[in-house]
Amino acid sequence: MKTLSMRMVELPAGEQLPVLGQGTWGLGEDPKRRDEELTALRLGLDLEMTLIDTAEMYGGGAAERLVGDAVFDRRDEVFLVTKVLPEHADQVGAIEACHRSLHRLRTDHIDMYLLHWPGPVPVEETVEAFTVLQQQGKIRFWGVSNFDTTDLLEVSAAPDGNSVQTDQVLYNLAHRGIEWDLLPACQRSGLTVMAYAPFDHRGSVVRHPAVVAVAERHGATPAQVALAWVLRQDGVTTIPKAAYPEHTAENRASLDLRLTTEDFADLDRAFPPPDGPTPLEVI
Repeated sequence: MKTLSMRMVELPAGEQLPVLGQGTWGLGEDPKRRDEELTALRLGLDLEMTLIDTAEMYGGGAAERLVGDAVFDRRDEVFLVTKVLPEHADQVGAIEACHRSLHRLRTDHIDMYLLHWPGPVPVEETVEAFTVLQQQGKIRFWGVSNFDTTDLLEVSAAPDGNSVQTDQVLYNLAHRGIEWDLLPACQRSGLTVMAYAPFDHRGSVVRHPAVVAVAERHGATPAQVALAWVLRQDGVTTIPKAAYPEHTAENRASLDLRLTTEDFADLDRAFPPPDGPTPLEVI
């Protein structure tokens, strides 16, 4: 994967990822918007946002098909992440689901395969399936999504569980609960945190007066402030969705924004950090 100036974060296995990638939740579902969404994703590759996240759940596979079309002739540039649903995560089902994702993504391998959230299948069985997929060359790395600290302990206790590379979780100004225990634990162990929904559900963070005020102070946009705030943390990468090329470019420019001590203090007053353990939030 080629990079020129993108900041990077390192997986436990030593692979480097862009701190800023591209999410696809909600993309690929409207045929009228397909060309623009493809353009947005491909512009992201031009701008070194070569981490693309998707899932078999998104649009019933529509997002994976969109991503497959966006990257098929640039596959060697892309670090491709997708997810298996918990109900498919048994030893046979995970392998079959992976093969379906590979077909939709138009590729022979997935760079990071995630269990979308904890489910009824024992995690040991899912890890066993992931290990088989690695041995077959179908996936390079695996991780989890929406796992709290207790869930991660169960993963690490499973055979081959220490091969987990990332935990993808909700993290933004309005949802800071992971700062109490999950984020510090991941930082101590070197486990990469992949923050989804950095603007919060339906973009509520970017409309907050405190975020708008910080953006005006810097001549930036509220979305850029929200991304710069998330990316202040070590070992964190984030995957904002951009359905339009102009939003892709706007997201990329967030890496040039340097928030000040005053900015962080104002944002902390508007969005206080956790003062105790908080159940893991999801959307």
